[in-house]
Amino acid sequence: MPKALVGRKAGMTQVFTEAGEVVPVTVIQAGPCVVMQVKSAEGKDGENGLVLGFGDKKRSRARRPELGLARTVGTEPKQVLRQVPCDEPTSFTVGQELTVDIFREVGAVDVTGTSKGRGFQGVMKRWGAKGGPASHGSMSHRRIGSVSSSTWPGRVRRGSHFPGRMGGDRVTARHLQLVRVDTGRGLLLVGGSVPGPVGGLVLVRESKKISRSRHHHPHVV
Repeated sequence: MPKALVGRKAGMTQVFTEAGEVVPVTVIQAGPCVVMQVKSAEGKDGENGLVLGFGDKKRSRARRPELGLARTVGTEPKQVLRQVPCDEPTSFTVGQELTVDIFREVGAVDVTGTSKGRGFQGVMKRWGAKGGPASHGSMSHRRIGSVSSSTWPGRVRRGSHFPGRMGGDRVTARHLQLVRVDTGRGLLLVGGSVPGPVGGLVLVRESKKISRSRHHHPHVV
């Protein structure tokens, strides 16, 4: 079963271990997701996967293809459609609902989201540059330093750090400890922070690698 769900970042809080240690966690409202399409490598799609639908959309705002897909599945038009890989797509049926129960036996997850957009930023905030002298008379408090040399290479090297747009990128936080699964409210409590603002869309998947982070807390109450 592909252990993946689409959800929204609800914010951060903290939980306590049996020893009284505080564990910061991110709360994710994950699912429920509806299987909108089942793709098979033997078919015209050429790959195995599932298309998951998350969140209902008003029919007045849905386009004709979205309405047709929803009519075929027997559900409401969805706000978000995401395709996830699946080794055995034939074990799923169109219209099947997936909830946070699929993460009950999962220890770590990967969370993919869009990082917060910071707009146009300088090198100190964007790249962590040291900056120039901060004393009186300096004309380069937060400006970029030398980016080239006179004779060789005689040009600005590719990949040099400059001011520019910061954030708004697709980012994946890997090997995050899954601290708690709240099936009653459809919540996932993930250790640490995840990319994106509160209310931002995220894709939660089972981590393929074993996390060796020191933030492993198996006994959380």
